[in-house]
Amino acid sequence: MQYPKPVANLIDSYMKLPGIGEKTAVRLAFFTIDMDDEDVQEFASSLKAVKTKLQYCSICGNITDTNPCEICSNPHRNSEQILVVEQPKDIMAMENMHGYQGLYQVLGGVLSPVNGVGPDDLNIKHLLHRLKDNSQVKEVIVATNATPEGEATAMYLAKLIKPAQIKVTRLAHGLAVGADIEYADQMTLQRAVEGRQQI
Repeated sequence: MQYPKPVANLIDSYMKLPGIGEKTAVRLAFFTIDMDDEDVQEFASSLKAVKTKLQYCSICGNITDTNPCEICSNPHRNSEQILVVEQPKDIMAMENMHGYQGLYQVLGGVLSPVNGVGPDDLNIKHLLHRLKDNSQVKEVIVATNATPEGEATAMYLAKLIKPAQIKVTRLAHGLAVGADIEYADQMTLQRAVEGRQQI
């Protein structure tokens, strides 16, 4: 038996989300059908709003409903530091930590020749123009993920930025709290040794 077309379309829509297979999509579709009309309208409005009311900050590339974003327009942020991340969601993770008070730059991904992503596909030129136009910046902190592509992107950025006499640092990578050394991979162990601190 086939689902009525509206249900089938809803299932297909849910299956486009990452990590959602057919069984989960069916469950979500029927959950949606059982929702109150008011909740469904609110859900639909939220979906529409993220596509119509959000934009990318013209300074850092973060998603925002105001331009420039709340972080870039905050005069109390440390304008001497720019933390470079892959995606806007990485900014949210850093902000939830409440330990960093500098500015950000979103690259929009990482270098990946295999996937056809080169320097021109990322916000690298924008970052370089930003550094050239802002003499206050003393440090660029590269916070790309600890993947081969993230590492390659970090090295590429360092090579471009260092001639401008700006300090380039990388977030420390290493063992997670509670992790056993015997189960860690070689790259994690190497990063843990390199990022060691005096106690």
